[in-house]
Amino acid sequence: MKAITNGKIILPDSKGIFFTDNKIVAFDEKIISVKNPDHTEILNAADEIIDAENNFVAPGFINIHIHGCNGVDAMDEDISALDGMSKFLPSCGVTSFLPTTMTMSVDRIKHALKNIRTKTFQGSQNLIGAKILGANLEGPFINEKFKGAQDSRHILRADFDIFAEFADVIKIATIAPELTNAEFIKRCIAEKIIVSIGHSAATYEQALTAINRGARHITHLFNAQSGLHHRKPGIVGAALTSNAIVELIADNVHVHPAAQKILAKAKPLDEIILITDSLRACGIGDGESELGGQKVFVKGNLATLADGTIVGSVATMNNVVKNFAENAALSIPEVVMTVTKNPAQELNLYDKIGSIEAGKFADFVIFDKNFNVKSTIINGISY
Repeated sequence: MKAITNGKIILPDSKGIFFTDNKIVAFDEKIISVKNPDHTEILNAADEIIDAENNFVAPGFINIHIHGCNGVDAMDEDISALDGMSKFLPSCGVTSFLPTTMTMSVDRIKHALKNIRTKTFQGSQNLIGAKILGANLEGPFINEKFKGAQDSRHILRADFDIFAEFADVIKIATIAPELTNAEFIKRCIAEKIIVSIGHSAATYEQALTAINRGARHITHLFNAQSGLHHRKPGIVGAALTSNAIVELIADNVHVHPAAQKILAKAKPLDEIILITDSLRACGIGDGESELGGQKVFVKGNLATLADGTIVGSVATMNNVVKNFAENAALSIPEVVMTVTKNPAQELNLYDKIGSIEAGKFADFVIFDKNFNVKSTIINGISY
């Protein structure tokens, strides 16, 4: 048994709202107990005591939309790329994630899904870092008008049968609802696949219809979709006036800090999930990189194609959490909910991950007030 002490432990109250408290957390692969500091018998029985040194101790961060990092990408043919992502992500506080595909040939996407299925978390014996929870299918069922950095040559009309054999591993699928029939959404829901609206020119009415049919998730809100206009509210308007759960890239490049603040005022906190949407260039630094066979140029926090089109981010999860907390004036426990409880609940995994409670996997991140990661623990193993 191990124990964490001397930390500001971020815990859920009786209503599931996060707050900080001084507790001792005992764990092995799973959390055994969360006790008051006077339970010294826990420390006496522990084989290892981790002194958090008055830093914050949060549930491990969950990244539901990430293409790559540290020079590797979920679409790489070599399955070792997924290992590379898993090994890097604990440095950012991430303990589990959904490798995200993009618009390429059907065969290439299927190969990526096979790799992801092979690496989807099954037990600690194969653990080498952050756990893979399944796949996020972003493309090819999108609108060319809002393709962003996706390759238009491989865009297809939504057809469930194309990837039906991977229904067990696909957790989120992005669609352009103006080009998608109701049957696709119905079949996804039957397979417990979250349907997300993104890379779309849908009107407010089209988006709201899709949301009411069950497409209650929005891919990177504000980006690659019809925006908010007072006569054409678009997808953003539908997202803000419904109970749809929205992703947000809070890297201060994709979404202005003021827009992040507006979102925090317009949406309940439990309907917001922070993502990185990061590329293989994340963690590498400035220079030339690649996305889906296209050259990417990175300078600082900005990654673009040769024509200047902004592509996915190079942000790390701890940095987007920091940005959103500052921009939206959120407390640390509040912002932590957007990368722990919220994604875990949407993925129907909150009984296993997403909060520090007895019986859940021992996934923690220890960080200071500036969100610098001090240590990450996954299934009781320190990284």
